[in-house]
Amino acid sequence: MTVRLLLNGKKAAQQDIRDAVYQLRSEGHEIEVRVTWEGGDIERMVRECHEQGVTRLIAGGGDGTINEVVDALLNHDAGSLEVAILPLGTANDFATACKIPTESAYEALLLGITGEAVKVDAARANERHFINIATAGFGAQVTATTPVALKNFLGGGAYTLSGLVQAINFQPFDGIVKYDGKVVESNVVVGAVCNGRMAGGGQPLSPGSFINDGLLDVVSLEEFTPAEIPAVIDELMQGDAFSGRFVKRNQVRSLEWSSGSVMPVNLDGEPLNAKQITFEVLPGAIKLVLPRLSPVLKQS
Repeated sequence: MTVRLLLNGKKAAQQDIRDAVYQLRSEGHEIEVRVTWEGGDIERMVRECHEQGVTRLIAGGGDGTINEVVDALLNHDAGSLEVAILPLGTANDFATACKIPTESAYEALLLGITGEAVKVDAARANERHFINIATAGFGAQVTATTPVALKNFLGGGAYTLSGLVQAINFQPFDGIVKYDGKVVESNVVVGAVCNGRMAGGGQPLSPGSFINDGLLDVVSLEEFTPAEIPAVIDELMQGDAFSGRFVKRNQVRSLEWSSGSVMPVNLDGEPLNAKQITFEVLPGAIKLVLPRLSPVLKQS
């Protein structure tokens, strides 16, 4: 098996990565290394892996690098390539949810070389692909200034009145949502289309999602007034399976959003701005190396 590490150039000088590669080579594992330099390198390197008969590539970087690899694989019909992850980002949301080692470059690379690849789902938003989560509305428009309570609202965490009040001051996005034969008018404050479970630096947006069930978990917070805060808080505290008047949760294979204004969307760190967006799941599109009994896999 030919294994090639596609390493984010910003991380190439990290001594622990170099030590891990040298140690694995000394143990008899063959691993090639390619380092990115500029935009477009990941796409080119993925294409080269496919053309040169590489069996497995390891994406060395953060969630954005992983997303870039997945997008390149699917754009170039290279889904036969097995993919592993060396988590090197600040948050490593996807790897953390998958229980891929995030504290040891050696352990992550060892799993990447020796672990078993399983077929998992990817997702598409218009012509762009992602593997973890697409956030929309308020969550995609602001990052560092987003109240922690609002970032947590989908994860069953502790919610505060101040965070909800700040959400009220945000102008919601109005549009039409179509899924499963339904047509629904929506005024979205914040939403997410989830294949994976975590985003935003460890926030469990959809803790019950599986990446091999052929479904996307869609969750949103609809517009509310100050007088409706008690009802919103009550719905937020109901648990991950609850769907009510303000907190909406659904499982879909595809979903269409259309609006008169541009809806800001964040695909695993990559922005997408469009008035019409079609989300759809791509079952079993990626061969991903995961730990045995990874919690994001729905066991048969």
